[in-house]
Amino acid sequence: MKSEPDCYSIDDLAAKNGPDVWEGCRNYTVRNFFRDAMSNGDEAFFYHSSCDEPGIVGVMRVVSEAYPDPTQFDPASEYYDAKSPRDNPRWMTRDVLFVRKFARIVPLSELRTTPGLEDMKVLMRGQRLSVLPVTPEEWQTILRLPGL
Repeated sequence: MKSEPDCYSIDDLAAKNGPDVWEGCRNYTVRNFFRDAMSNGDEAFFYHSSCDEPGIVGVMRVVSEAYPDPTQFDPASEYYDAKSPRDNPRWMTRDVLFVRKFARIVPLSELRTTPGLEDMKVLMRGQRLSVLPVTPEEWQTILRLPGL
């Protein structure tokens, strides 16, 4: 799950000392991942994007079922969607909980050269989704990287 660190970082999630909503995703594929591909209790990598050194910075846990993203209904929110009806909301979200911050960032450049990650979705050219699946094998490969 990707976020820009100047907008919301792993340190922001850690500072919550409890669950926080992963808000503002406005893509139908991501909505479907939230709704259909995740389960309460799943773990996810926290990936910092659009920064000097993009990469994986830690782990968080999904701690809720999918539910309508409340920001879609808030006119004061940058994620407001006036066309999303309350009785059939367009956008879903999940709550997440900080698990751990890595001792070092796993930069995109390292992910690209790590054997076993050649087909990882986040490494595909043109991939812009903020939430992407990770296979169990990719998960284990990343957790085995030195210095984490």
